Amino acid sequence: MKREVLAPLMAAAILFTTVNSAHAQPAQVALDLPEASLKVSPPDDSEPTWSTLLEMSDASSVDSMEMALVSEMIAKVEAARKPKGARAVGRELAKENYGWGRYQYSCLDSLWTRESHWNYRARNPITGAHGIPQALPATRMEIISSDWRSNPITQIEWGLRYISIRYETPCRALAKFKRSRYY
Repeated sequence: MKREVLAPLMAAAILFTTVNSAHAQPAQVALDLPEASLKVSPPDDSEPTWSTLLEMSDASSVDSMEMALVSEMIAKVEAARKPKGARAVGRELAKENYGWGRYQYSCLDSLWTRESHWNYRARNPITGAHGIPQALPATRMEIISSDWRSNPITQIEWGLRYISIRYETPCRALAKFKRSRYY
């Protein structure tokens, strides 16, 4: 997503944090942004488990928990645009989604370092393979999301899924790569 589109959401997250940290009485706070008008309604004390409702331009509303998740996801995508961040995200997703520990991650790191150096923009000009896992054809990553060209997390998720389905583990995928120079 473009930063211009996300600016109102980020401003709302800051405002939400400020209102909640001050333990203010439930009230509606308005924030006028160039593109949208934002209203924040903190929950009253009788409903401590309800999250704050954010209304944007009176046309849509966003739950504060959803906004926090969006903010966290944006931070992960931005971090994953660099090889070090992509490795961290890859390690986390491999552990969370597949239960692959250090040993399997070392194989994954070796495999994707050889394939793309963890560069989400990597593209093989001869074959057309694209991204961190070097998907061929690159459009296969649309199974995960249509933003595969610009989102390294989409590429990592697709690559992990592909390895799991085809080879079961990154070490088996790496062994195949060593034998034939592809996996």
